[in-house]
Amino acid sequence: MTARTIAVSGSASGIGRALATLLRGQGDRVIGVDLRDADVTADLSVPEGRSRAVAETLEICGGLLDAVVASAGVSHFTDLTVKVNYFGAVALLDGLRPALARAENPRAAVVGSISGTQPVDDAVVRACLDGDEPAALRAAAKAAEAGAGHTLYPSSKAAVARWLRRACVTPEWAGAGIPLNAVAPGVVRTPMSAPLFEDERMLKAMNDAVPMPLNGYADPEVIAEALRWLVSPANTHMTGQVVYVDGGAEATLRGPDVF
Repeated sequence: MTARTIAVSGSASGIGRALATLLRGQGDRVIGVDLRDADVTADLSVPEGRSRAVAETLEICGGLLDAVVASAGVSHFTDLTVKVNYFGAVALLDGLRPALARAENPRAAVVGSISGTQPVDDAVVRACLDGDEPAALRAAAKAAEAGAGHTLYPSSKAAVARWLRRACVTPEWAGAGIPLNAVAPGVVRTPMSAPLFEDERMLKAMNDAVPMPLNGYADPEVIAEALRWLVSPANTHMTGQVVYVDGGAEATLRGPDVF
């Protein structure tokens, strides 16, 4: 298999790190993007950081990328979640899309979440999809002040899933031969989720909210394997899909009538 050049955000830990390790192990060149310990160090929560991430990645790859995976994410009850999980991911994917279009078998993916199926803040989601970051941040701040900060993570993940469903069939993506998909994990054992396992009450609440009858909690390598296939040349016709790698959580919560 010919080595490919793949950009991965969130490459310093969790799912992004697991994916980067898998890709390098098969001989691919990975351009890691993260706050630290990466080829490109940039803060995706702010416009300047997003521009830096795109510019430096393009410089390293010489303007041609085989795949991009937006894996960087945070889980907070503040607007930081919206900044990184939605606007950071979309800016990276949109900014690197022209470099993908120059590749022979370009692919793109983003890490969503089972939480994207849960109740969301409609104002946050709507502002995200309108591309209005100031409005999204105002709505997020209002939700946090009202004690609804817990809706911001699912809102950010729902918004990015809806964005990719809209974008994937456009001339810029499908028309350029670029499949664009998402993986939606259930509970994954990563540094971000580690505090949840240390609190018995939180653990019980998590089990109730995200029941995973098939093999329980996942290691990040499980999610990375799904992402590896989505951005491989083997994926020629799947686009706009949110693939739930969640131990059966989505099927348990939403039942058999969703298909």
